[in-house]
Amino acid sequence: MRSLISALVLAALPHACAAALKPSTFSIVGAEPGSWPAIFSSIGMPSGPGLPVSIYVLRNGAPLGADVLKQVQDGALLVLEGQSDAAASFGFVPGTQNVDVTSIVDERAPKLPIIWEHPLTLPRFTMPTSARVFAKERWTGAPLLASVAVGRGTALWMAAPPGELGYERFPYLPQALHDLGLQPPVRAARIWAFFDSAYRSRADLDYLAERWRKAGIAALQVAAWHYWEADPQGDAYLRELITACHRQGILVYAWLELPHVSEKFWAGHPQWREKTAILQDAQLDWRKLINLENPQAAAEVERGARRLIGAFDWDGVNLAELYFESLEGVANPSRFTPMNDDVRREFHAKDGFDPLELFGERPGAPERMREFLDYRAALAGRLQQHWLDVMESIRAKRPDLDLVVTQVDDRFDTRMKDLIGADASRAIPLLAKHDCTFLVEDPATIWNLGPKRYPQIAARYAPLVQPIPGAAKRLAIDINIVERYQDVYPTKQQTGTELFQLVHLASASFPRVALYFENSILPPDLGLLPAAEAGAPTLEPVAEGVAVSSAQAIGVAWAGPVTVDGRLWPYRDAETVWLPPGNHRVEPAQSTTPFLLLGFNGGLRTAGFDDGALEISYESSSRAIALLSRAPAKVDIDGALVKASVLDGAPLPGETKSFALLLPRGQHLVTVQ
Repeated sequence: MRSLISALVLAALPHACAAALKPSTFSIVGAEPGSWPAIFSSIGMPSGPGLPVSIYVLRNGAPLGADVLKQVQDGALLVLEGQSDAAASFGFVPGTQNVDVTSIVDERAPKLPIIWEHPLTLPRFTMPTSARVFAKERWTGAPLLASVAVGRGTALWMAAPPGELGYERFPYLPQALHDLGLQPPVRAARIWAFFDSAYRSRADLDYLAERWRKAGIAALQVAAWHYWEADPQGDAYLRELITACHRQGILVYAWLELPHVSEKFWAGHPQWREKTAILQDAQLDWRKLINLENPQAAAEVERGARRLIGAFDWDGVNLAELYFESLEGVANPSRFTPMNDDVRREFHAKDGFDPLELFGERPGAPERMREFLDYRAALAGRLQQHWLDVMESIRAKRPDLDLVVTQVDDRFDTRMKDLIGADASRAIPLLAKHDCTFLVEDPATIWNLGPKRYPQIAARYAPLVQPIPGAAKRLAIDINIVERYQDVYPTKQQTGTELFQLVHLASASFPRVALYFENSILPPDLGLLPAAEAGAPTLEPVAEGVAVSSAQAIGVAWAGPVTVDGRLWPYRDAETVWLPPGNHRVEPAQSTTPFLLLGFNGGLRTAGFDDGALEISYESSSRAIALLSRAPAKVDIDGALVKASVLDGAPLPGETKSFALLLPRGQHLVTVQ
């Protein structure tokens, strides 16, 4: 680490002397900034007048002034692009040989193919003997990204600019900056992530839960179809998983994929299998679809759902992708659903013809297909309504249960209604009747369009949620972190700067971001993910502290006792002070609180101490988990003494032991002694 103040250094300071990470910004020296503002903002680096500069970027051969050199020698970071006198002064000198660069290797993921869409011919540079090489050309080993110490600071050199978007050439540029001392001043902890135990059956669950918490994951959407039927070994694993997550302050949701139920259900009930337009059983990719229009099948599925949800300590249920196949629509009859007898009979009674005729040798007029596609979208809407009603009846007995509906977006890619029956104009009004979150799934057809699509997607949902009170706060976006089928560069799967830009812009556009799935997030990305999800806060240095403005809850790097808006503040850990949404003034305190609120995954409104007791008010659509630095002796909720549900928690930053206090869904005032 260089002399840029880090959270690790701050954590070592004695608590009698609090210290903030003074917010700093970047300065770009050159004719125009290029993609650098997008790179820095994607990992939580603020910009604005009055902020001290800790990173300087010299673009297009800009000269290195004496004042900038002095700042670097005193501990700042300097970034150099390509060939320049400044780069040569630090030992990065172009040779006489050229290198054709199409593919590079980065030290963080040497097996990851990184391909430049637009190859460059670059000089082969010589390096200072003390240089650390981060990335090199794949075939010749020519260095392309490297650093060298400059006094107490560091210079990071790259053979070419990062590109127009910021991630075309060096996806792990933010990680290199982080290795050299860059510490983002903000972070968040509100991401949802999908989890399939088929990929994690042998992993240590306490280790995974700690890893997820450090990556800013607040809730896990667990593939519940693996546990549809009772099984002693599987049930024990799931209970252990839920407990491990709760100890880390992570909620756990039952992720359902109806009309897929389970492998065993499919095998045991061939009479209820969905049919494609060529009348084959609808086993499509991993999903094996059941005909939920059949009354007997629906009743049996409902019995299984009630058992599954009642048997485990779930925090919520996610009804995901409750519509039809496939992304090819009517163009591929072998994958097109639903064509079961119940649907065909119902449609025939309504419209006068068997929809199977649409896929014959003489399908008839296009308006007949239009009739069926509209019926199909309406049927998907009816199924969503029915199964939400079922979940509401379960929630009547489990009042802390949160509900989520996940549906592929059809506002940006408007083909989705006809392709799979997804229709947001039918689904969004469900928010008026049901207290649930609507999770917009990013369709595979637009995964190649880049991070800037998320503000556009949010804008297209705004008119749908505007008439429904509170619905705008219950929108969320689901980002698929997987290999894309399109020709995309520089990596098939989103990672590094591209991933951070995706999460950053999505977090700034939606109240909640979900990632599919936790195992696909590459290890080099985990450390900076919390900074990417911080959205777009503004920071301004004030006196000994910092003024923070954020539309969502946020953490600011800090160590030791702290006041927020002039009051002694209890919600902090060894590295971070955590703040509710809004405008706040954060300053050092000379005394500390009796104990700490180390973590909280509800919508915190206020926090403080009164006569030695912690008081917090919050609002949460799910059960909330408060991580405390000591076991509570007494808990009052809304003025009534309750029997506290407490788990002996896991160590948090600074090895502080925590205790997980489980609190009810809704709006509440809690007093803890």
